[in-house]
Amino acid sequence: MRVIDRGIPGREDVPTPAKVTEVLRTIVDPELGLDVVGLGLVYEVEIEGQNVWVKMTMTSQACPVGPQILDGARRAITAGVPGVAKCDVQLVWDPPWKPDMMSPEARKAMGWA
Repeated sequence: MRVIDRGIPGREDVPTPAKVTEVLRTIVDPELGLDVVGLGLVYEVEIEGQNVWVKMTMTSQACPVGPQILDGARRAITAGVPGVAKCDVQLVWDPPWKPDMMSPEARKAMGWA
């Protein structure tokens, strides 16, 4: 995951990459039962002041729960990260997702470790 942090250092009431990532770990793909960070679906978190942009993907372009996952991520960041003024979660397909993007814990949970 790529992180771009143009936030306001030293303030507790502004978004940070760590806070955004922590909240995104609560978003679970209902088909796989694993969080989107562990699955390797989050490609980029960018913060500029109080604005947050996230680029993420799905395991396939035919993912039936993609819109719900994106909306859930947007709502979770807005509600769960202090100081967010604007949040945009963008669906991207480049690079295509591959199973080797998963964390070791996620691969183990899938029985692939």
